[in-house]
Amino acid sequence: MTASSRPAVPADAEAVAAIWYAGWGDGHLGHVPDELVAIRTKESFWTRAAERVGDTTVAVVGDEVAGFVMVVGDEVEQVYVSRDHRGSGIAGVLLAEAERQVKANGHAEAWLAVATGNARARRFYERSGWTDTGAFDYPASADHGTLPVPCHRYTKQV
Repeated sequence: MTASSRPAVPADAEAVAAIWYAGWGDGHLGHVPDELVAIRTKESFWTRAAERVGDTTVAVVGDEVAGFVMVVGDEVEQVYVSRDHRGSGIAGVLLAEAERQVKANGHAEAWLAVATGNARARRFYERSGWTDTGAFDYPASADHGTLPVPCHRYTKQV
């Protein structure tokens, strides 16, 4: 079955949160500071997903949300695919939509951050034509400001 993408609606927040929570754990546990893990509680993903509906595009297979992407300006902030749909091409659909949105936002280059230890994601972005421009500390939002997270910045002309 093929995937289509569409802007998220409030009713999608539950599915987005579940995918985000599971995927964040897969890609970040052991690769980010313990302080960030402590504040990324399960509940925090449900709160954040509901707050970010306006920045979110979902990929849908049939009537199921199979993944999502969040884009703000020139940054592709989040790209996640449910475990049941990994390897099915959903991530490529979402990334292409994110690139389209960055271009539509008036930018010639998109960027994203990947936790340094998230080798699976880094390989995916490199296969998708993104360039690793080096290590940097991403300022992850925290309860009282930000926490520096060791990441790699990837860029792509759009």
